[in-house]
Amino acid sequence: MNYRSIYRPGLFAGQVIAITGGGSGIGRCTAHELASLGASLALIGRNADKLQAVAGEIGQPDRVSTHACDIRDEEAVRATVAAIVARHGRIDGLFNNAGGQFPAPLRDISQKGWEAVVRNNLTGGFVMARECFTQWMEAHGGSVVNVIADMWNGMPGMGHSGAARAGMLNFTETAACEWAASGVRVNAVAPGWIASSGLDTYPDAFKARIQTLARKVPLQRLGTEAEVSAAVVFLLSAAAAFVTGTTLRVDGGVPNAKHTWALPAHANSQPYDGFPLYQKPGFLES
Repeated sequence: MNYRSIYRPGLFAGQVIAITGGGSGIGRCTAHELASLGASLALIGRNADKLQAVAGEIGQPDRVSTHACDIRDEEAVRATVAAIVARHGRIDGLFNNAGGQFPAPLRDISQKGWEAVVRNNLTGGFVMARECFTQWMEAHGGSVVNVIADMWNGMPGMGHSGAARAGMLNFTETAACEWAASGVRVNAVAPGWIASSGLDTYPDAFKARIQTLARKVPLQRLGTEAEVSAAVVFLLSAAAAFVTGTTLRVDGGVPNAKHTWALPAHANSQPYDGFPLYQKPGFLES
């Protein structure tokens, strides 16, 4: 089944896009959409089997390569970016999607746990972007899209991730200025509560909390992977040629909800899902 993208066919023909965290969730969905629009892809992640499974789903071995890499390892990132340039001859875009965190109050987060999340969600993304820039984009231009999160006004229960994502926002804004002279745009997407496969990795108590979150969203639902992918594709595309240093929120308006305003229950926001292989996390089906 073909991806039902809102964008025109062939939009990314001749372009090479690198996607970290390309083996599941939003990364997998975005890979499918970009491939449907003609892009060649370099899928990056720690689990080679997952990457190969996504490449098999896309079914275009001449245009899709997989690269097992832990983005927290600087030398591995440097070698991976070099391998992508050697394989595809260029890197036009980077979707800096890889990351991860675990729910915990600040008092219970060890230094090791804090540093693991910061390395995943900030340091690794910086190193990947820097290598794509220095090894290709500095001389040829390009576009970087970083994933952050709804971390405005704090992120209670995930303070390590909130701090890292806020750092990635500042990195995005800084790189947008420093790298503009090379024709490189740097933007971010900030997903809110997205019904992605990644939610299945959380403990049962946190899953139970997730089931209640739609009531706190002005649009009264969770988002889909395809809704995040569509935002990423826009920022990578030529339509965003004058957009850099900005963050596109994909969150249903959660940061705009106020304690002084009761959110009425409704079913007036219809989700967009262009990804035919999308499966809602099982615990959300009910």
